[in-house]
Amino acid sequence: MRIPRRKGAVGMPSRRAQVAAVFALAALLGVSVLYDSAHIAASLRRHGAGPRAYAKLSSSDDAAAVVSSAAREEASSAAAVAAVEAVSAHAPPAKGADSAPVEGTDRPDDPPPHQQQEAKKAEAEAEAAAAKPGATAGSSSQDAPLIEEVVQGGGGAGHGGALEQRHEGTCDLYKGSWVYDESRAPIYKESGCSFLTEQVTCMRNGRRDDDYQKWRWQPDGCDLPNFDAKLLLEKLRNKRLMFVGDSLNRNQWESMVCLVQAEAPWDKKSLVKNGSLNVFHLQEYNATVEFYWAPFLVESNSDDPDIHSISDRMIKPTSIAKHAANWQGVDYLIFNTYIWWMNTPQMKTVHGGSFSRKHVKYDEIERVVAYRKVLKTWSRWVEAHIDPKRTTVLFMSVSPVHMQSEGWGSPNAVKCFSETQPAINYTKKLEVGTDWDLFTTAQRVTRSMKKVPVHFINITALSEIRKDAHTSVHTLRQGKLLTAEQKANPRKFADCIHWCLPGVPDTWNEFVYGHIVSSTPQQQMPEDQPHR
Repeated sequence: MRIPRRKGAVGMPSRRAQVAAVFALAALLGVSVLYDSAHIAASLRRHGAGPRAYAKLSSSDDAAAVVSSAAREEASSAAAVAAVEAVSAHAPPAKGADSAPVEGTDRPDDPPPHQQQEAKKAEAEAEAAAAKPGATAGSSSQDAPLIEEVVQGGGGAGHGGALEQRHEGTCDLYKGSWVYDESRAPIYKESGCSFLTEQVTCMRNGRRDDDYQKWRWQPDGCDLPNFDAKLLLEKLRNKRLMFVGDSLNRNQWESMVCLVQAEAPWDKKSLVKNGSLNVFHLQEYNATVEFYWAPFLVESNSDDPDIHSISDRMIKPTSIAKHAANWQGVDYLIFNTYIWWMNTPQMKTVHGGSFSRKHVKYDEIERVVAYRKVLKTWSRWVEAHIDPKRTTVLFMSVSPVHMQSEGWGSPNAVKCFSETQPAINYTKKLEVGTDWDLFTTAQRVTRSMKKVPVHFINITALSEIRKDAHTSVHTLRQGKLLTAEQKANPRKFADCIHWCLPGVPDTWNEFVYGHIVSSTPQQQMPEDQPHR
């Protein structure tokens, strides 16, 4: 007897089986959604509720919150990205005492391989779209790549050593964030350093807030060392440390003097000013911390250390021997030249004769061209006269000014006047007027020097954030403190070039400190590598 087959395709599942399959698929999709939701939530918790969260730390916050200025989204789906951006838009202000610390324990299992690949692809695209250096600390561009300055060796951060790395491999010290930390900053007190000039003593000159002193720089992948003055002075025993350049390097020199002076008894230290050369001497260590005035490094009509406010500036781009004679025999040389170039877009160059003549013959060339010529003259002198087995050479990148308040989103403000917070909540690209062509020129020239390695200290992008830390109206003008009438006219009199001390130059010196304590001239640190 033949049993007729049911109509339909061979092997067709029953209706009951089809219904079961639909329910199974729905359950699977539900599990996937729950997984993605949990993954997104955990990612947000790890990143402090958004890509830009900054914590204000007080002495009671032992578990200091260190939040990266460019947190990486791990979720691969569009919903995850949207969620991160939505939370970021409502991130707490920079000084929010309730900001949650970054947690590293609440992490879900690794996502499936295809999600990992998508996340890596999204991360690579985000890094490729970063703005030019100066937008945020750690950004880069093709024409002006940042340097990965690696400081290795020595003890951990808590022992005065070079630095403590949190991850294997290199660490970009200049990519990170400013963290408000009353327990660790400032390193010294304004009232405790009598060697500070009135130009930089902002609190003594009438500034009422001191929050600008309490921000410390936190690299993303490692920790800067605690500044140990005794360790540094042992490294400087029977040696000379000299800053060479303009008033910003003098600003940094004053910072370094204050960082170390407390380790010497009052009758065992002295400061002697002799023309262009200022020498701070610590007798017990037979060490000196010096500053030499040479705003263009080469000869110029602005070389007088006291009378140099000349609007019609001229330089001799190939004449360096007169200044360089004072640099011979120094163990640590720290150069800079920038702010004196910013007076005009072109520079007058003189090829012979004296600046004091009535009719000086000069050529007028583009600023960056003249800058390159000067640095080529300087680099040739360094490689011809410096013994790298004895002397370590560093070059400070440009120190930014804050004259253009619209560059950080405050078009109605008057330059840096009355600014009390860094520009850490500004999400757009900072545009404060930095000449990145000069930055790139200095970077490339120093990188090209092979006989004598030069360490390029990249302070520019991280200092652009610090619109709050300039001397403003709490300073001198032509050797005298500003009057009440002058202070009431910040548009004309506010100094948004130089920095209050204690302040930002102390951080610059922490980078210098790391180089000095972690190496000797006989054992140089790794060469600068382009930021990738």
